[in-house]
Amino acid sequence: MRARDNAQRFLIESCDVRGQVVQLDETWKEALARVDYPPRVRELLGEAFVAAILLAGTIKFEGRMTFQIKGEGYLRLLVVQVTADRKVRGLARWNEAGSPSTEEGLEALFGSDARLVITIEARKDAEPYQGIVALQGESLSAALADYFRDSEQLQTALFLAVGDDVAAGMLLQKLPASERREDDVDGWQRATLLAGTASADELRDRPVEGLLHSLFHEERVRLFEESPVQFACGCSRERTSAMLEGLGETEVQSIIEERGTVEITCEFCDAAYRYDAVDVAALFHGTAAADVDHRH
Repeated sequence: MRARDNAQRFLIESCDVRGQVVQLDETWKEALARVDYPPRVRELLGEAFVAAILLAGTIKFEGRMTFQIKGEGYLRLLVVQVTADRKVRGLARWNEAGSPSTEEGLEALFGSDARLVITIEARKDAEPYQGIVALQGESLSAALADYFRDSEQLQTALFLAVGDDVAAGMLLQKLPASERREDDVDGWQRATLLAGTASADELRDRPVEGLLHSLFHEERVRLFEESPVQFACGCSRERTSAMLEGLGETEVQSIIEERGTVEITCEFCDAAYRYDAVDVAALFHGTAAADVDHRH
């Protein structure tokens, strides 16, 4: 059985190509647990989760990287955040009206003026790096290949596959000239052609070692140690309580009187934290134990 929720780097030495495979199951299920996403939105969100982790694996940073697509079409927002130790969270926002088919491309979904934004917050005391480009291509893999080619001058290919229980993908990158050891002018073309023969089922379900052997068994491949991936969010009952305390008792009580409860939803993972009148009294006066009623 393959390892669960891991990213694993490899090097095709004979082609001067580096790569990485990501396979998510529990992480992907956790991302879907709180929202009933439409099929096309769910598919793109899964691709974004995998692509963001693959992208983070090509960058050295200490903080976090945010992968975001913003548009004015049916899909308004797709955002995934990855930390240096591969803790990941993300969500999508869409217009309720309409139901796009699974065949519609990115422009039809996000609108013609959509932007791909990649932000890297390396350290608390450093200015974040942000790259913003127009969203191009009919697929997320094509859009990211264009991003790497135009912004990083690196030939890159991505292969993404999303199912109900597993989201997976593979990234290939031609090594920079300073790191190449082989004089094989066809190495990049050969590696990408071979990788393109992998089916969606193989990407999702085959153990990484077996997948790479089936694709590149005539090449020299070095496989590195796997790195665990985990769905995790920094939100908590304590943080939402502190936010309510910051609003003040008068403001919070007015919401209770108007709506009966106060509900705060995390903007990154859609976890909902609910407070009723008893919880609010406990928060401001300690008169009762707060009711831990949240969906997380």
